[in-house]
Amino acid sequence: MIRVAFFDTKAYDRPSFERYGAEHDIRFKFLETKLTEDTVELARGSEAVCVFVNDTVNAAVIDRLYEYGVRLIALRSAGYNNVDVRAAFGKVHVVHVPAYSPYAVAEHAIALLLTSVRRIHKAYNRTRDFNFSLNGLTGFDLHGKTMGVIGTGKIGRIFIDICRGFGMKVIAYDPFPVPDGGIAYVPLEELLTSSDMISLHCPLTDGTRHMIDAAAIGKMKKGVVIVNTSRGGLIDAEALLEGLRARKVGAACLDVYEEEADIFFEDRSGHILDDELLSRLISLPNVIVTSHQAFLTEEALNNIAETTVTNILSCFEKDGLCDNELCYRCGRIERCKKERREKCF
Repeated sequence: MIRVAFFDTKAYDRPSFERYGAEHDIRFKFLETKLTEDTVELARGSEAVCVFVNDTVNAAVIDRLYEYGVRLIALRSAGYNNVDVRAAFGKVHVVHVPAYSPYAVAEHAIALLLTSVRRIHKAYNRTRDFNFSLNGLTGFDLHGKTMGVIGTGKIGRIFIDICRGFGMKVIAYDPFPVPDGGIAYVPLEELLTSSDMISLHCPLTDGTRHMIDAAAIGKMKKGVVIVNTSRGGLIDAEALLEGLRARKVGAACLDVYEEEADIFFEDRSGHILDDELLSRLISLPNVIVTSHQAFLTEEALNNIAETTVTNILSCFEKDGLCDNELCYRCGRIERCKKERREKCF
């Protein structure tokens, strides 16, 4: 039996993981607390830990996990910017779920966009008060507009297909273009200056952190709509707020936020929100914020559990090979092991 400490557990996590765990002799210890330097002690006695996007997996946590005999960090997410992969090398293997339901995230991005530009959220609130006035609800057609997509991985490409279905012109930027993908790639600056709407679908790295900052916003069209369902750190939230206040940014649709770790996924309705910046963003009528829920579909939850369990089993088998391992050995974190076809350490 493989024992796994499962941090930051939510009610929607348990059914799929309990089912797949029971089928493969994996015992999950479900913990509501997030993994931090203060809670890492709870992993003692486990061979692996299962973590999510807001768990803290820094060098200090990794050293403690290694000391306790934990040999695997299994992310139940695609993103891994919260894990110090370099510190883990040679001590603890790290795996992730590279694709659980790209349709879920792409569809949520479109849902946010449609809600914003057609003022659906405002109409919903009005009609609940039996206010059926149309004043102030004028939107605009997506058809014929230019959508700029930053990042053309699986989610980005599905999002592009959906936009084309609306009759939109799509341009894209990605430092690693998809060959023969039929995508109109342009330099980032051209995308910023030419797009009516911009949607982010790229990972958070040192190179992409705050790629949407004051300078980038200054290059955009007046009234641009910005959609982010990837990682909050891609956008400088202070610069975004200033762009909204200056009427340079017409609307923002955010499923992620840079400082979300201690806020999202929790019910804080009975508390005063300490994050003044987020409070100010939410208070604006042209900002929609959802709490990192783009992934949250039945299909995605099932795929996350199935892939995570497969990752765990693969790592504890005799050869220990797992296609979804994140390895720092050669610097190509997601590709290294797939190309060498051997254990990283």
